[in-house]
Amino acid sequence: MSRADLSQAKNPALRGSMAAMRRAALLARKTAIQTDTAIVQVHDGKIVRIPAAELRSGKD
Repeated sequence: MSRADLSQAKNPALRGSMAAMRRAALLARKTAIQTDTAIVQVHDGKIVRIPAAELRSGKD
């Protein structure tokens, strides 16, 4: 389902899911920085580990 599809969804919970995922990602970054741990993301189909130091510098 694309972002456009989500914005047109009939279910209000589904419409709000993209914003909820953004909030969750932000909270994960904040927690990783506070605990000095990395987060793991998928970029172009590859698993990428982003250390807390890189998150602090804002390069991500």
